[in-house]
Amino acid sequence: MRASRDQLTRHVTGLRRTPAGRVLAASVLAAALALTSACTGGHSSSWQGGGSSPTEPPAKASATITGPAADAKDVPASAEITFTTKDATKTTFELKDAAGKTVEGALTKDGGSWLPDGQLDYNTGYTATVTVTDDEGKTATTSNTFTTMARPGNLVQVSSFLGDGAVVGVGMPLIVKFGRAIPQDYRDDVQRRMTVKSTPAQEGIWHWISGTEVHYRPKEYWKGGTAITYKLQTGGLPMGSNWYGRSDLTVDLKIGSSTVMIVDNKNKTMTVRKDGKVVRTIPISLGKAKTPSSSGTMIVMEKLRKTVFDTFAELGPKEGYRTDIEYAQRLTWGGEFIHAAPWSVAQQGRTNVSHGCVNMSMANAQWLFNQTTIGDPITVKGTERALQNGNGWTVWNLSWDEYVKGSAIPYEPPPTTKPTPDHSASPSADASPAI
Repeated sequence: MRASRDQLTRHVTGLRRTPAGRVLAASVLAAALALTSACTGGHSSSWQGGGSSPTEPPAKASATITGPAADAKDVPASAEITFTTKDATKTTFELKDAAGKTVEGALTKDGGSWLPDGQLDYNTGYTATVTVTDDEGKTATTSNTFTTMARPGNLVQVSSFLGDGAVVGVGMPLIVKFGRAIPQDYRDDVQRRMTVKSTPAQEGIWHWISGTEVHYRPKEYWKGGTAITYKLQTGGLPMGSNWYGRSDLTVDLKIGSSTVMIVDNKNKTMTVRKDGKVVRTIPISLGKAKTPSSSGTMIVMEKLRKTVFDTFAELGPKEGYRTDIEYAQRLTWGGEFIHAAPWSVAQQGRTNVSHGCVNMSMANAQWLFNQTTIGDPITVKGTERALQNGNGWTVWNLSWDEYVKGSAIPYEPPPTTKPTPDHSASPSADASPAI
């Protein structure tokens, strides 16, 4: 028999009051209402439209941080954070230290990893977060934490031959040296952390001269006026046998005007081109048959207004000499220079009488000295001896195909390469080394 609401109310209000009467009354009323609902099979007790809402489908895009591993310890301070994404139309990355401070950095070109702008702090915790967005605008986020290693005891000094603000010639290689030889199987990792940006952009690559020295040159001579920034993100980078890079390094420099010298042994002249135009032809004398000059493409490495050539240790007391020299420009480590030789003016343009240097008059040597800068290229052709690679900065004495073999990373040409019409762009075909 269904009880009416009035009967239920009278039944409840007629209850004996106790100190807990209010609770007891409420309990009886709740039980009665529950009984009524159960007997009638009525509506659910939840509000209309209440309850949990339908679950929204997750984003189609996802990301996985692959390195450093979650909660990793003793991570090198050079850490590159790697990750994979799936179905992502947009990817953002953020790295924060334990204090919540954001670390500046950038995604790599392939978008699969992120590098900090500078070396991370030692013995510090970091949280990496990758956020991806799918084609419907939905996002998904994943995070990993890791801790960098304590400062290592074995650190490799990294240095650059050139400093900030340098202005150099169109043939100047970027030269980096390491205080300890980098093992072969670590050189690719080191080279990936050595980036070069030029404005205007020019194709180029690093070439390992040895385990302690690496040079960078473009495919063609640098364009006059080029602005260059090269960055070595080597601080904390593993360099083999428990050694690590001491620091990062960044250098900003500029290429000056194009000054290119061509020396022809056949007619005993030097042709000087400035920004592609011939500005002077200079009579010269090269090395005599017993001490020939080297044929090949060299670079001005050093300029000395005045110096002294002392060859007694090399040539002995009979053939050695000690001579004051003016306007000297070094071309090789072996001692070949461009310099003033007033004693051989009569032979200049006619015959070779030097000990391997490029001799010219005092006036011409002074003029040339005032035109050139460190890094200007000179090609000598037609002598009896070929330039030995490594005897100076000889990166331009190699063809491009030969040069790229010195990279620790396989060379890949850029997608599009525009030819450079500038006459001073590179050694011409007739300026190649002559044997």
